[in-house]
Amino acid sequence: QVQLVESGGGSVEAGGSLRLSCAASGRPFSNHAVGWFRQAPGKAREFVGGCSRSGGSTRYADSVKGRFTISRDNAKNMVYLQMNSLKPEDTADYYCASNYAPTIYTVLSTSFAYEYWGQGIQVTVSS
Repeated sequence: QVQLVESGGGSVEAGGSLRLSCAASGRPFSNHAVGWFRQAPGKAREFVGGCSRSGGSTRYADSVKGRFTISRDNAKNMVYLQMNSLKPEDTADYYCASNYAPTIYTVLSTSFAYEYWGQGIQVTVSS
């Protein structure tokens, strides 16, 4: 089992920045791909971004490309989501997820590909 706990959410004005953190515990985390998803009220959960086991490969949703950056520190079992130039439409609950990845290049971009999930953390962007 892998346990994931998000932190760093909160409220920010449009144009501001936040950094979400995801702390992993349990099984070795370095062989897991990780991702961030979000779910706004009344909407389906959507992929935000993901990165490979080493962090060398990343993928982002078009809506956040160029504004959000995923990184990880396997020595600390941590994953980060740096969010810049935030917009009101970025308001949502954000979830960290992970699952075993077969290669160092694998990036998982669909929710059903992830086995382990955090409890979610709220991000609110005001205009």
